[in-house]
Amino acid sequence: MNRLHTFHTSVAGIALPSKFTYPFCYTPHPLCVLAAGEVRHYLSGQAEWQQELAQGKMFGVLVVQTAEGVPGYLAAYSGNLAGRNDHPYFVPPVYDLLNPEGFFRQEEACISRLNRHIEELEATPGYLALKGQREVLRHQAAQQLEEARQQLKAAKAARDLRRQASPPPSEEESAAMVRESQHRKAEYKRLERHLKAKENDLADTLLPYEAELKRLKEERRTRSAALQHRLFGAFRLLNARGEVQDLNEIFRHTPHRVPPAGAGECAAPKLLQYAYLNHLHPVAMAEFWVGASPRGEVRHDGHYYPACKGKCGPILAHMLQGLEVESNPLQPAAHTQAEPQVVYEGPWLLVLDKPAGMLSVPGKEAAYSAWQWVREHYPQADGPLLAHRLDMDTSGLLLVAKSKEIHQLLQALFHHRRIRKTYLAVLDGNVIPDEGRIDLPLLPDSLDRPRQRVDREHGKPAVTLYRVLSREAGRTRILFQPLTGRTHQLRIHAAHPEGLHCPIVGDRLYGIPGDRLYLHAQKLEFIHPVTREALCIEREAEF
Repeated sequence: MNRLHTFHTSVAGIALPSKFTYPFCYTPHPLCVLAAGEVRHYLSGQAEWQQELAQGKMFGVLVVQTAEGVPGYLAAYSGNLAGRNDHPYFVPPVYDLLNPEGFFRQEEACISRLNRHIEELEATPGYLALKGQREVLRHQAAQQLEEARQQLKAAKAARDLRRQASPPPSEEESAAMVRESQHRKAEYKRLERHLKAKENDLADTLLPYEAELKRLKEERRTRSAALQHRLFGAFRLLNARGEVQDLNEIFRHTPHRVPPAGAGECAAPKLLQYAYLNHLHPVAMAEFWVGASPRGEVRHDGHYYPACKGKCGPILAHMLQGLEVESNPLQPAAHTQAEPQVVYEGPWLLVLDKPAGMLSVPGKEAAYSAWQWVREHYPQADGPLLAHRLDMDTSGLLLVAKSKEIHQLLQALFHHRRIRKTYLAVLDGNVIPDEGRIDLPLLPDSLDRPRQRVDREHGKPAVTLYRVLSREAGRTRILFQPLTGRTHQLRIHAAHPEGLHCPIVGDRLYGIPGDRLYLHAQKLEFIHPVTREALCIEREAEF
């Protein structure tokens, strides 16, 4: 079945890109925007899907050219839709997990039977009764042993008092006290052995149940691991050169070595695989969200998002080989042309105004950083230098120590929240009320770094105070005062539905990419760690 769609609207006059989309940071090509609009129109007519779509799902489009040079597009969704992965409008999965005749479904059924057997055995009345008896026995044994230990302790204290008395005990009395001590210790050991024997007798009765449970769980573990390995081997992914690698091979050289769950089921790999199999040339790609934001993450209906790095990073590194791909816009040479400006300088520390687009400290890429600038301009400075960091996309004030000792003092001020930071931001939307407090704990998204997510169970505390300055043309100018310093804290607190639900303008991770991120570290207030002078250092934003 041909899944290639022609554009319903004219694409005349829209130039094709010279290079394929860099999938981890991009502005969607106009042809991708047109294709996404047509996909959304198609989805609006599927009444039976609306409830599921409202809960949120990622879709993708791939603009392609036929062998004759005719442009068109393919569409895909991540995972399943309405319990299926074979809807005719969309490209098929790389491997059909839902095929009832396939090995995955058959082995999954075997594992499900094992799970039911384990659950039934764990719920057996005889097993539950014996487990209850063991818990009671252990509790009683602990109480008896604790009472015996207290008696030993009291008897020893009485003997010690007698030895210190005047007149001192006779030799016969001393020998009696030694015998008493030995007797009490022996009695404690006998009690300990007796209680342990009772527990062992009960354990012997439980042994058949627990041995069978251990065997079943080991079989489940072995079968699950084998199924995962076989499943990942079934995802045989092409690249533009015609080379094939399965998921096991692709992830073998990654830090975790094993593919994460759901690898290969995102929209991007599906789209590229179908294009290669059908001799269609990939031109541009984009992924967009439909529906509500998932709990903990930041996703806005209709917004475009980069491919996830945890699942799709290694996959796309393979699948894009043979295509001419745009360079990573996060490492342009232009970063080296803008330099920090010194806002304040004294004998012990200085404050820089870091431009947007410059790293605070060296990263994995070769982009220039504020740390390198300080190292070049203050060669006599030692230690870690930067007392804190700003995101690459954020401009504003950076506090720098000229020595290791001053760095430690500044770190102590940050740790005890004695350095007050104020940020200026422009948000996409109208924030109400005029001021408030945001308390959303944050955790790194392990499958999509450097993105962060809200996690109330495992996240680290993240608190921000805010005050609205003005509202105009659907945007809000706002001051943020972070009370904690989590990665992307202000960006998440602005964009998340449980925060202000208004992303910072230009936020390529949690909002809509723009000419820059409209976030500026505007003010630092603290007591100088050496002179004890109250400092208030400010630099206005250029937006």
